[in-house]
Amino acid sequence: MNPNTHIFIYTHKITPRVKYTFNLILKDCLGLEFTITNNIDDYKSFEGYKLSYTNQELENGFHIAAHNLLFESGIREQTILMQNHDDYFKYFFKTYNNGLPFDLFAASFYLVSRYEEYLPFMPDAFNRFEAQNSLAYQYDFLRIPLVNLWIAEFEKLLGKKFPKLMITHREYNFVSTLDIDNAYKYQEKGVMRSLGGYLKALVELDKADLKQRTSVLLKKEKDPFDSYDYQLEIQKKYKLKVIYFFLLGDYGVNDKNHPSNNYGFQQLIKHLADYADTGIHPSFGSNGNPHQVKVEINRLAKITHREIFNSRQHFSMLKFPDTYATLLELGITNDYSMGYSTFNGFRASFCMPFYWYDLDDELETGLKIHPFCLSETSLRYKDNASPENIAEIARPIVDEVKKYNGELVTIFHNDTMGTALEWVDWKNIYEEIVKIAIK
Repeated sequence: MNPNTHIFIYTHKITPRVKYTFNLILKDCLGLEFTITNNIDDYKSFEGYKLSYTNQELENGFHIAAHNLLFESGIREQTILMQNHDDYFKYFFKTYNNGLPFDLFAASFYLVSRYEEYLPFMPDAFNRFEAQNSLAYQYDFLRIPLVNLWIAEFEKLLGKKFPKLMITHREYNFVSTLDIDNAYKYQEKGVMRSLGGYLKALVELDKADLKQRTSVLLKKEKDPFDSYDYQLEIQKKYKLKVIYFFLLGDYGVNDKNHPSNNYGFQQLIKHLADYADTGIHPSFGSNGNPHQVKVEINRLAKITHREIFNSRQHFSMLKFPDTYATLLELGITNDYSMGYSTFNGFRASFCMPFYWYDLDDELETGLKIHPFCLSETSLRYKDNASPENIAEIARPIVDEVKKYNGELVTIFHNDTMGTALEWVDWKNIYEEIVKIAIK
């Protein structure tokens, strides 16, 4: 054990929440080792860097006055009194800390665990927790990874108290994720769906659709959603880490993917899996149905001949704790659903991967959460971005992740990079965002 990277911690009660939060902040973010004790005599006799997390201020260490949240179990309404601050921007769980105006650990746990999403809330039309319900939206820090900001300020205080303490940081990381909700607009749809498409175009007198559909099916023209060569070109050019998430649910109103047994679709999946990681995109119809999620994971595993460890919910259908409990049970180890489908920003107020803490069972799980903060659909439809100002709008969020050496996870879709009329001016936006992300 290196004494210059180790902190000895006293707290009056050691709980799973305490251990989880100290792991998150000290170990994962600051690269420190630590030992926790509830023996006050051991703490007083320890010679080295030490920290007390309790309501009794102790001498010769860094003291943090504790809010009660990390010593509780179960879920109850918490009193949140948001304060403004020059250094910490916003904070809550005010305590009497010397140099730290609030309980950083309890407040961080509240946001990262998504405690507020376990409480009663008014759902949207899809029964989801909306961004507008969150503290981050209501107090205007959705586009700031507030927990990372707090930790950076806390690091400064530790450095003043313990000048020789050796803190280390992760390296910034960029992961480009691509959702394949509808692999082709016209190809590989099967006879009945193709006939249905023709009938709809005839009824609506959509001559352009009739012409393009026929041209694609006769292989005279590339399908407008087929942007895969372009994606692979960008991946190779910039040496990107890419993950493809494939929708393999049963056909439905909100799941209009190709049949999982379609040969052409399967060949596409196998082709992309040769160049990038893959993950399941659990369908809208699988929400609340663990058996269906398992069916879809098995479909992807059978096609790729690989075990499936990555997942992201279609429509961002994330419900606590059910969604993550199901994924854990089915062997998923990495989830990329932590974000809002209609807002760019930081749902967990954190821009690094972290392990999900199950508030129902009060334990840290083995499911690693990779928050996403930027998608092209939110840029266009919520931020009113255009190809001309896309960099100006996206860069501040990207810079926040870079500032804290976080993991930037972006979402793009194959159809927005193709030749579909509604996205025709956005073809090169993917590369524009990649350039911002890697510089």
